[in-house]
Amino acid sequence: MRDGQQKRTALVTGATGYVGGNVVKQLLDDGWRVRILCRSSAKARKRSWGDEVEIVGGDATERSDVARALKGADCAWYLLHSMDSGSGFADAEAEMARQFGEVAAEQGVGRIVYLGGLHPTDSSGVSEHLASRVKVGEMLMGSGVPTAALQAGVVIGSGSLSFQLLRHITERAPTFIAPDWIRNEITPISERDIVHYLVKAADLPADVNRSFDVGGPETMPYVDMMERYAQAVGLHRRPYFTAPIMTRRMASAGLSFLTSLSDDEILPIFESVSVDTVVKERDLEELVGTPAGGNQSFAEAVRVAARDTAPGAYGEVATTFHVIAALWSLWAPGRAWWLPLNLTQAVTMVPTVADINERDDSQALEATLGFGPFSAPASQTAFATALNLDFNWIARRWPNKWTRGAWLLSSLDLARRVYKEKPLRVLGLVPYIAAQFLMVRPTRR
Repeated sequence: MRDGQQKRTALVTGATGYVGGNVVKQLLDDGWRVRILCRSSAKARKRSWGDEVEIVGGDATERSDVARALKGADCAWYLLHSMDSGSGFADAEAEMARQFGEVAAEQGVGRIVYLGGLHPTDSSGVSEHLASRVKVGEMLMGSGVPTAALQAGVVIGSGSLSFQLLRHITERAPTFIAPDWIRNEITPISERDIVHYLVKAADLPADVNRSFDVGGPETMPYVDMMERYAQAVGLHRRPYFTAPIMTRRMASAGLSFLTSLSDDEILPIFESVSVDTVVKERDLEELVGTPAGGNQSFAEAVRVAARDTAPGAYGEVATTFHVIAALWSLWAPGRAWWLPLNLTQAVTMVPTVADINERDDSQALEATLGFGPFSAPASQTAFATALNLDFNWIARRWPNKWTRGAWLLSSLDLARRVYKEKPLRVLGLVPYIAAQFLMVRPTRR
């Protein structure tokens, strides 16, 4: 905020989202009076800034709610977009943006700042999600309110779904068969930098009504992003291969099994990078300036985003399992055929425990799974118990039928835990549990 300047009022939509929440924090730091429009006031109050903002409970599709939120606002940040893939979502997004711009004009809002996505000059071949973002920007720029429609690619930050997917692919997949578009060019941007440009866009001259490309200093293929992420956090380089038959839908379904993201979250990300998403101009940098020290490099952005994670933890668990499997093979070579079934168990349980471990806090865990019986330590113990019972079977140490029953019950407990976290993963345990039923059932004499 400029010295001597009266406090300005900001209206932020999408404030409970990743980028929106960071914009709110920066606006408060800069001295703005911040108001947010959100459907869940309770959710907003739980944020670190919840007591420092004015919360307008409402829906961005309701004209009256939008009017209440925009009343008296100097600048409005439109940070809403859908991850839905149902029919008509693009038309609904365009109508919501048209109404928002119309109401903003009626309320005398001085500027709208919007975040869309980088796309080729010819946007005719882009995905429906990316085309929708382009259309939303056009609607806002045509509203009569000066609009800065920022266009960004992959955001490198701890709460970014795109970064989370990049991180999980690199950390959890020892190798990866990908569609050809993995070699498409991308200009990523750090969390710090995208927030800087979104906030500073409020200070643009009143006659500026246009889109702006924003991005970090480097452009690279998506596959290079994975390799450079591994290098930045100290992981070994992973080999990746492309296959023309691997569709975005196939890739997203496979990675949904391995990561904490759902298929519906992964597919729009893949669709957005299925074309080159590169910065073609840097006019906004000239108009508002870059952050202190310039735009962050990819490696620096990764180190900041990954500082509270354990990039090598997943690999350590996988290595431990392979060592145990090798020892089992030496101990009971006649039952080595059981090890592939143990592998399906590990492939299912390791990402499940990893996902629980990565939850933000115990309150989030308690709200979704129930803190005690489904916490990470409890799930780790359940996994270890199952492995121990497997070892006893391989070593032929079955004192009675009760031990065999405990073996089966242990596996059913694993299935219950996996289902609570991600139902699709239960399929990975089917061969393992089916084989146990055959082993445990009474034999006829």
